[in-house]
Amino acid sequence: MMPGDSSMASIVQRIARQALITFRSPPRVGDEPAKSFLENQNKLRSLMTEIRASDLQLVPRRSDDIPSGLPYHDPPVTYMHICETDQFSMGVFLLKNGASIPLHDHPGMHGMLKVMYGKVRISCFDRLEQTDAPPPATPHQVGSLRRSLLRSTAEFTEESGPCVLSPDRDNLHQIDAVDGPTAFMDILAPPYDPDEDRDCHYYKVLAEGEVKTSEKDKEVWLMEISQPPEFWCGGEPYPGPEVCL
Repeated sequence: MMPGDSSMASIVQRIARQALITFRSPPRVGDEPAKSFLENQNKLRSLMTEIRASDLQLVPRRSDDIPSGLPYHDPPVTYMHICETDQFSMGVFLLKNGASIPLHDHPGMHGMLKVMYGKVRISCFDRLEQTDAPPPATPHQVGSLRRSLLRSTAEFTEESGPCVLSPDRDNLHQIDAVDGPTAFMDILAPPYDPDEDRDCHYYKVLAEGEVKTSEKDKEVWLMEISQPPEFWCGGEPYPGPEVCL
Protein backbone atom coordinates (compact mmCIF):
# COMPACT_ATOMS: atom_id res chain seq x y z
CA MET A 1 0.00 0.00 0.00
CA MET A 2 1.37 3.40 -0.96
CA PRO A 3 1.69 6.00 1.86
CA GLY A 4 -1.51 8.01 2.07
CA ASP A 5 -3.47 5.45 0.04
CA SER A 6 -6.71 4.99 2.00
CA SER A 7 -8.35 2.58 -0.47
CA MET A 8 -6.64 -0.42 1.16
CA ALA A 9 -6.57 0.89 4.74
CA SER A 10 -8.54 -0.96 7.40
CA ILE A 11 -11.68 0.78 8.61
CA VAL A 12 -10.13 1.31 12.04
CA GLN A 13 -7.20 3.07 10.33
CA ARG A 14 -9.62 5.25 8.38
CA ILE A 15 -11.53 6.07 11.56
CA ALA A 16 -8.32 7.10 13.31
CA ARG A 17 -7.29 9.32 10.40
CA GLN A 18 -10.72 10.96 10.30
CA ALA A 19 -10.68 11.48 14.09
CA LEU A 20 -7.30 13.22 13.74
CA ILE A 21 -8.73 15.53 11.07
CA THR A 22 -11.97 16.15 12.97
CA PHE A 23 -10.43 17.01 16.32
CA ARG A 24 -7.35 18.88 15.11
CA SER A 25 -9.22 22.17 15.67
CA PRO A 26 -12.36 21.45 17.73
CA PRO A 27 -14.68 24.29 18.76
CA ARG A 28 -13.95 25.92 22.08
CA VAL A 29 -16.29 25.20 24.97
CA GLY A 30 -19.42 27.31 24.57
CA ASP A 31 -18.69 28.25 20.93
CA GLU A 32 -20.85 27.24 17.98
CA PRO A 33 -19.04 24.53 15.98
CA ALA A 34 -17.78 25.60 12.56
CA LYS A 35 -19.29 24.10 9.40
CA SER A 36 -16.02 22.29 8.64
CA PHE A 37 -16.00 20.66 12.08
CA LEU A 38 -19.58 19.43 11.68
CA GLU A 39 -18.81 18.05 8.21
CA ASN A 40 -15.79 16.16 9.51
CA GLN A 41 -17.71 14.95 12.54
CA ASN A 42 -20.42 13.56 10.24
CA LYS A 43 -17.75 11.73 8.21
CA LEU A 44 -16.41 10.23 11.43
CA ARG A 45 -19.92 9.27 12.52
CA SER A 46 -20.50 7.51 9.18
CA LEU A 47 -17.30 5.49 9.52
CA MET A 48 -18.14 4.57 13.11
CA THR A 49 -21.57 3.41 11.96
CA GLU A 50 -19.92 0.92 9.57
CA ILE A 51 -17.42 -0.72 11.91
CA ARG A 52 -18.15 -4.14 13.41
CA ALA A 53 -16.50 -6.41 15.96
CA SER A 54 -14.88 -8.52 13.22
CA ASP A 55 -13.05 -5.41 11.93
CA LEU A 56 -11.26 -5.25 15.29
CA GLN A 57 -10.88 -9.05 15.47
CA LEU A 58 -13.10 -9.08 18.53
CA VAL A 59 -14.90 -12.31 19.37
CA PRO A 60 -18.17 -11.73 21.26
CA ARG A 61 -17.96 -13.20 24.74
CA ARG A 62 -20.43 -15.26 26.68
CA SER A 63 -21.41 -14.63 30.27
CA ASP A 64 -19.20 -17.48 31.48
CA ASP A 65 -16.10 -16.40 29.51
CA ILE A 66 -13.09 -15.30 31.58
CA PRO A 67 -10.33 -13.61 29.53
CA SER A 68 -7.09 -15.58 29.62
CA GLY A 69 -4.27 -14.07 31.65
CA LEU A 70 -6.62 -12.27 34.05
CA PRO A 71 -7.10 -13.37 37.67
CA TYR A 72 -10.21 -15.19 38.74
CA HIS A 73 -11.63 -12.07 40.31
CA ASP A 74 -11.19 -10.13 37.09
CA PRO A 75 -12.34 -6.50 36.75
CA PRO A 76 -15.92 -5.83 35.64
CA VAL A 77 -14.61 -3.63 32.81
CA THR A 78 -11.45 -3.91 30.70
CA TYR A 79 -9.94 -1.58 28.12
CA MET A 80 -8.09 -2.30 24.88
CA HIS A 81 -5.91 0.65 23.87
CA ILE A 82 -5.78 1.24 20.10
CA CYS A 83 -4.07 4.61 19.74
CA GLU A 84 -3.66 8.05 21.28
CA THR A 85 -2.46 11.47 20.14
CA ASP A 86 -2.67 14.90 21.72
CA GLN A 87 -5.96 15.34 19.85
CA PHE A 88 -7.81 12.12 20.69
CA SER A 89 -7.67 8.64 22.20
CA MET A 90 -9.29 5.51 20.77
CA GLY A 91 -9.91 2.11 22.32
CA VAL A 92 -12.44 -0.56 23.20
CA PHE A 93 -14.22 -1.04 26.52
CA LEU A 94 -15.45 -4.55 27.37
CA LEU A 95 -18.12 -4.96 30.07
CA LYS A 96 -19.02 -8.19 31.78
CA ASN A 97 -22.65 -9.21 32.15
CA GLY A 98 -24.33 -6.80 34.58
CA ALA A 99 -21.34 -4.44 34.73
CA SER A 100 -21.62 -0.67 34.62
CA ILE A 101 -19.36 2.29 33.98
CA PRO A 102 -20.69 4.67 36.64
CA LEU A 103 -22.03 8.12 35.89
CA HIS A 104 -19.01 10.27 34.98
CA ASP A 105 -18.04 13.37 33.03
CA HIS A 106 -15.72 14.37 30.19
CA PRO A 107 -14.58 17.95 31.00
CA GLY A 108 -14.25 20.02 27.83
CA MET A 109 -14.21 16.87 25.70
CA HIS A 110 -15.96 15.48 22.64
CA GLY A 111 -16.69 11.78 22.32
CA MET A 112 -18.16 9.07 20.12
CA LEU A 113 -19.15 5.57 21.22
CA LYS A 114 -20.12 2.63 18.98
CA VAL A 115 -21.27 -0.77 20.25
CA MET A 116 -19.34 -3.71 18.80
CA TYR A 117 -21.47 -6.51 20.27
CA GLY A 118 -24.09 -6.98 22.96
CA LYS A 119 -26.30 -4.21 24.26
CA VAL A 120 -25.71 -1.17 26.46
CA ARG A 121 -28.05 1.27 28.17
CA ILE A 122 -26.71 4.82 28.18
CA SER A 123 -28.13 7.58 30.38
CA CYS A 124 -26.95 11.03 29.26
CA PHE A 125 -26.93 14.23 31.31
CA ASP A 126 -26.21 17.92 30.65
CA ARG A 127 -24.73 20.18 33.30
CA LEU A 128 -26.87 23.26 34.04
CA GLU A 129 -26.15 26.62 35.61
CA GLN A 130 -26.37 26.64 39.42
CA THR A 131 -29.39 28.98 39.67
CA ASP A 132 -31.78 27.02 41.90
CA ALA A 133 -31.31 26.27 45.58
CA PRO A 134 -29.79 22.80 46.03
CA PRO A 135 -31.65 20.03 47.87
CA PRO A 136 -30.99 19.52 51.59
CA ALA A 137 -27.40 18.46 52.15
CA THR A 138 -24.67 18.57 54.75
CA PRO A 139 -22.20 21.47 54.56
CA HIS A 140 -19.59 19.00 53.32
CA GLN A 141 -21.86 17.87 50.45
CA VAL A 142 -23.07 21.27 49.22
CA GLY A 143 -19.87 21.97 47.27
CA SER A 144 -20.21 18.61 45.50
CA LEU A 145 -23.72 19.19 44.14
CA ARG A 146 -24.27 19.78 40.43
CA ARG A 147 -27.57 20.86 38.86
CA SER A 148 -28.09 18.73 35.75
CA LEU A 149 -30.58 17.57 33.16
CA LEU A 150 -31.26 13.92 32.41
CA ARG A 151 -31.38 14.25 28.64
CA SER A 152 -32.00 10.68 27.54
CA THR A 153 -31.84 7.01 28.42
CA ALA A 154 -31.57 4.64 25.47
CA GLU A 155 -30.31 1.20 24.52
CA PHE A 156 -27.69 0.66 21.80
CA THR A 157 -26.59 -2.46 19.91
CA GLU A 158 -24.13 -3.08 17.06
CA GLU A 159 -26.91 -2.09 14.65
CA SER A 160 -27.29 1.33 16.30
CA GLY A 161 -25.49 4.44 15.21
CA PRO A 162 -22.85 6.00 17.45
CA CYS A 163 -23.65 7.82 20.67
CA VAL A 164 -22.11 11.31 20.48
CA LEU A 165 -21.18 13.70 23.28
CA SER A 166 -19.78 17.22 23.34
CA PRO A 167 -18.55 19.60 26.05
CA ASP A 168 -22.06 21.08 26.31
CA ARG A 169 -24.37 18.21 25.36
CA ASP A 170 -24.69 14.70 26.84
CA ASN A 171 -21.28 15.21 28.49
CA LEU A 172 -22.09 13.10 31.54
CA HIS A 173 -23.23 9.51 31.09
CA GLN A 174 -23.63 6.12 32.69
CA ILE A 175 -23.17 2.97 30.64
CA ASP A 176 -24.75 -0.36 31.69
CA ALA A 177 -24.32 -3.78 30.08
CA VAL A 178 -27.76 -5.24 29.29
CA ASP A 179 -28.58 -8.96 28.94
CA GLY A 180 -24.98 -10.17 28.73
CA PRO A 181 -21.40 -9.04 28.03
CA THR A 182 -20.88 -6.12 25.68
CA ALA A 183 -18.11 -4.13 24.04
CA PHE A 184 -17.96 -0.68 22.51
CA MET A 185 -15.39 1.35 20.63
CA ASP A 186 -14.71 4.73 22.22
CA ILE A 187 -13.15 7.96 20.93
CA LEU A 188 -12.46 10.86 23.30
CA ALA A 189 -11.11 14.21 22.13
CA PRO A 190 -8.92 15.40 23.65
CA PRO A 191 -7.93 12.51 25.95
CA TYR A 192 -8.33 12.69 29.72
CA ASP A 193 -5.43 14.61 31.28
CA PRO A 194 -5.57 15.74 34.94
CA ASP A 195 -2.71 18.19 34.29
CA GLU A 196 -4.98 19.97 31.77
CA ASP A 197 -8.06 19.96 34.06
CA ARG A 198 -9.52 16.99 32.21
CA ASP A 199 -9.82 14.50 35.04
CA CYS A 200 -12.71 12.03 35.29
CA HIS A 201 -15.25 12.77 38.03
CA TYR A 202 -17.94 10.36 39.25
CA TYR A 203 -21.47 11.25 40.36
CA LYS A 204 -24.63 9.82 41.81
CA VAL A 205 -28.18 11.04 41.20
CA LEU A 206 -29.99 12.50 44.19
CA ALA A 207 -33.67 11.63 44.42
CA GLU A 208 -34.51 15.02 45.97
CA GLY A 209 -35.26 18.04 43.85
CA GLU A 210 -36.22 16.23 40.65
CA VAL A 211 -38.23 18.44 38.30
CA LYS A 212 -39.58 17.36 34.92
CA THR A 213 -38.97 20.06 32.32
CA SER A 214 -40.60 18.05 29.51
CA GLU A 215 -41.82 14.55 28.80
CA LYS A 216 -38.26 13.54 27.94
CA ASP A 217 -35.96 15.76 30.00
CA LYS A 218 -35.79 15.73 33.78
CA GLU A 219 -33.90 18.13 35.99
CA VAL A 220 -31.90 16.42 38.72
CA TRP A 221 -29.17 17.15 41.22
CA LEU A 222 -25.98 15.14 41.01
CA MET A 223 -23.45 14.76 43.80
CA GLU A 224 -19.79 14.22 43.01
CA ILE A 225 -18.45 11.07 44.66
CA SER A 226 -15.27 9.03 44.78
CA GLN A 227 -14.83 6.24 42.25
CA PRO A 228 -17.34 3.56 43.33
CA PRO A 229 -15.54 0.59 44.92
CA GLU A 230 -17.41 -1.92 42.75
CA PHE A 231 -15.99 -0.33 39.59
CA TRP A 232 -12.45 -0.69 38.34
CA CYS A 233 -10.97 -1.11 34.89
CA GLY A 234 -8.31 -3.56 33.79
CA GLY A 235 -6.38 -3.78 30.54
CA GLU A 236 -6.26 -6.26 27.68
CA PRO A 237 -4.18 -6.42 24.47
CA TYR A 238 -5.87 -5.03 21.37
CA PRO A 239 -6.07 -7.86 18.78
CA GLY A 240 -7.05 -5.84 15.71
CA PRO A 241 -5.27 -4.10 12.84
CA GLU A 242 -2.43 -1.74 13.70
CA VAL A 243 -3.13 1.97 13.47
CA CYS A 244 -0.41 4.30 12.21
CA LEU A 245 -0.77 8.08 12.43
